[in-house]
Amino acid sequence: MTSITPVILCGGSGTRLWPLSRKSYPKQFVPLMGEETLFQASAKRLSGAGEGFDFAAPMVLTNSDFRFIVTEQLQGAGIDPGAIVIEPEGRNTAPAVLAAALRAGAEDPEAVLLVAPSDHVVPDVAAFHAAVAQGLEAVQRGQLVTFGITPTHAETAYGYLELATLPDAGGAPVALKQFVEKPDAARAAEMLAAGNFKWNAGIFLFAAKDMIAAFKAHAPELIAPVEAALAEAKVDLGFLRLAPEPWGQVEDISIDYAVMERAGNLSVVPFDAAWSDLGGWDAVWRESGPDEAGVVAHGGATAIDCRDTLLRSDSENLEVVGIGLDGIMAVAMNDAVLIADKSRAQDVKLAVEALKEKGAAQATAFPKDHRPWGWFESLVVGSRFQVKRIMVHPGAALSLQSHFHRSEHWIVVEGTARVTVDDEVKLVTENQSVYLPLGCVHRMKNPGKVPMVLIEVQTGAYVGEDDIVRYEDVYART
Repeated sequence: MTSITPVILCGGSGTRLWPLSRKSYPKQFVPLMGEETLFQASAKRLSGAGEGFDFAAPMVLTNSDFRFIVTEQLQGAGIDPGAIVIEPEGRNTAPAVLAAALRAGAEDPEAVLLVAPSDHVVPDVAAFHAAVAQGLEAVQRGQLVTFGITPTHAETAYGYLELATLPDAGGAPVALKQFVEKPDAARAAEMLAAGNFKWNAGIFLFAAKDMIAAFKAHAPELIAPVEAALAEAKVDLGFLRLAPEPWGQVEDISIDYAVMERAGNLSVVPFDAAWSDLGGWDAVWRESGPDEAGVVAHGGATAIDCRDTLLRSDSENLEVVGIGLDGIMAVAMNDAVLIADKSRAQDVKLAVEALKEKGAAQATAFPKDHRPWGWFESLVVGSRFQVKRIMVHPGAALSLQSHFHRSEHWIVVEGTARVTVDDEVKLVTENQSVYLPLGCVHRMKNPGKVPMVLIEVQTGAYVGEDDIVRYEDVYART
């Protein structure tokens, strides 16, 4: 029985799924296809056992802003991570894969790793595990294995893998002839008809020693700074933080460009089952199962005499109604609405760029600001006041803090809060409130076993998030 360590790459901004996916809370953390997030589904898919192998606890590579979200969602999925590695800044996939290989290889050079993005949809987990089992045979021969998805249509948004021969029906690994960049529509149609082209899924299976050898042969300049970032890494609240100075010297480059396109020992395992990277709202429409008229209506959405259309509301108090629409995608949140022709799904990122240019917060900031203790959202903002809804997880606590420019009123609407105001500590239950005068040292904790929700009313000359002095913090943010 071979043990495989999953390496889940969990960064990115997912701009093509704006407004639901944003830099502060990208698509892998959002429940796009049901109650479970893409990240949780990926973690579950990379757990358990298949024929001849089992999955060890996963290694997750992410950034500092997402570290507590990753922890919370893994707990929600019932999975304990082997390691959560924090990248000081995004440097693309090659440094991340090398860091994982070096870390695993230091303990066991024969360690087998499966690297996968955190935002893919693979409904047939058994078929995926069977493909992994096929790949193991090639790994045992010193091959670097990638997985090629059998195309279902002439897609121009994906890169392709050209196989040296047509794959057989058993799904055995096939030698790779070459990588192919994202094609135009005509070329994509030709490759679909040829039969020996697969979509490049960016999923890799290899032995640590073989991947390290590939880097030494094809991208040796990456090794020293990544080794230094690991050697100087610090453990922080259970997270492994790579050292920022050497990591900042690493080239920003993908694993395909750095190694895979140059390696001679690369095999492709064909994967014929359903797969999607949900790279645009058209993919969400397709994977959601349109009705006979080609309509997908999600959440508070109603379609009247529509065709080939996606209507989606992700706001609990906002109804979206489409009448007589054809080939339209409309996605609504409480702070932003996208309306576009479905054929322009890949251009949604242009909306993000346009909003950034005009300084709109909606370009990157999610309405709910997720923190290690829970989340908050602004309900109303005025020149000298702000109203928030705050949710605190059971047992979680905000930092001991004070403000220079504002006072606050807290009204508990669900659960119970243990509130500290200077030297006084008291319980505040549902339908009770507490006043926090300007400058007081205060803290909020949820002592219960259910989430606690309160409404916070801030008043003062300045109500920005940076008006805070932290004295104590269980999440080491002081």
